[in-house]
Amino acid sequence: MGKKNQVRILICDDEPSVRDSLGSWFREEGYAFDAVVPGKDALEKLARNSWDIYLLDVQMPDMDGLELQRKIKAVDPSATIILMTAFPSVETAVEAMKQGAYDYVVKPIDPDNLKHLVRNAAARRELVSEDLRLREKFDEISQFHEIIGKSSAMQRVLAQVTLASKTDTTIFIRGESGTGKELIARAIHADSRRRYFPIVVVNCGALAEGLLERELFGHEKGAFTGAQYRRKGKFEMADGGTLFLDEIGDISLKTQIDLLRALEEKTIRRVGGNQPIAVDFRLIAATNRNLESIIAQGSFRDDLYHRLDVFSITLSPLRDRREDIPLLVEYFVKKHSSAMNKHVCRVSRVALELLQAHDWPGNARELQNAIERAVLVCKGQEIQPCDLPFQLGHSKPFSNTKSLSALEAQHIKRVLDETGWNISQAARWLEIDRVTLYNKINKYQLRLERVREMKR
Repeated sequence: MGKKNQVRILICDDEPSVRDSLGSWFREEGYAFDAVVPGKDALEKLARNSWDIYLLDVQMPDMDGLELQRKIKAVDPSATIILMTAFPSVETAVEAMKQGAYDYVVKPIDPDNLKHLVRNAAARRELVSEDLRLREKFDEISQFHEIIGKSSAMQRVLAQVTLASKTDTTIFIRGESGTGKELIARAIHADSRRRYFPIVVVNCGALAEGLLERELFGHEKGAFTGAQYRRKGKFEMADGGTLFLDEIGDISLKTQIDLLRALEEKTIRRVGGNQPIAVDFRLIAATNRNLESIIAQGSFRDDLYHRLDVFSITLSPLRDRREDIPLLVEYFVKKHSSAMNKHVCRVSRVALELLQAHDWPGNARELQNAIERAVLVCKGQEIQPCDLPFQLGHSKPFSNTKSLSALEAQHIKRVLDETGWNISQAARWLEIDRVTLYNKINKYQLRLERVREMKR
């Protein structure tokens, strides 16, 4: 956007003379621009395109500039909007700025003043975009350092990450919930040739079929009730970068067909659209389920499975690599101590033994939640057994079941008990949304179990 011809400007004014004069100025300055008549024409263009800077007249017959600004901001919250008026008032100016306008100019417009304003607005937008890119890049690099472990299992995974990052091959990550599948996906992306483009993450298990389809492929205006504007899907957002689909085993058969077609053809169609859209993405998929058994049940397509399972990385559960627990504990203590501005700097020998003896059905995510809680309640510089979650310091072991769903139910109930059934806090600790947590509570009938315990 540093070059003028890369800055796109939309002029919306009901006076042809204003549109023509502004267009002439921008043409002379070398900017790319478009001019529209207010109202329906502007909204239709907005549904099909986006601009870097919008110049909107405040007083227009079909729709005033403030209302149009609200509609633009609803679609693009980062839009840079300059409002123009021949009838200035303090109230209008204040309202415009409250709604997020970049500036407010009075007609007749001084060309030199407008050129200076647009130049500053373009520079500001470029800085904001660059700051966002740097923040995303920093987050990706920072997350790479959270892959901690000296065990042979973790060293093998790190070698596979290095190998996978050198190619564009589809990657399939397997592992129990909480083992760090998204962390591995981000590490692969951060070290790949696509690292200067985004990694887009979709939790397939958290969305119903219709919502997931629209999330992945986007939709056209009017594709369904409430679809007032065209929206890009995650495939288009990941163009040039990486698309990470977590909980891939939970998607419907119809979405599986659409995903297989997108993988093979590298094109997608928005919901409600017929036009194929070319997309250049690298796919990384992950699951905590046994896809082979789901295929045998007829719930997952074997052709999609083989298309996904080109290069597989399996993450071992934390109970199988206990030698990594001290390193993870040290890292999480430093991380949460710094975040809470506390001076907790170590874990007592007895507390560390308890942490190493625990089976951690929720894996590294559960361990991190336990350390976060311990740092929060710790009254000194050293975490003691009494600072650990209740079950770690007392003999209340998990059952001997090998069923993943049973272990998940036990882990969710334990987190709910630890938080006093505070749904928001429990969802945050589990790193899922509230809707997903409610669904799992109902699925495993955890409320009924709690009522039974309270009656004892």
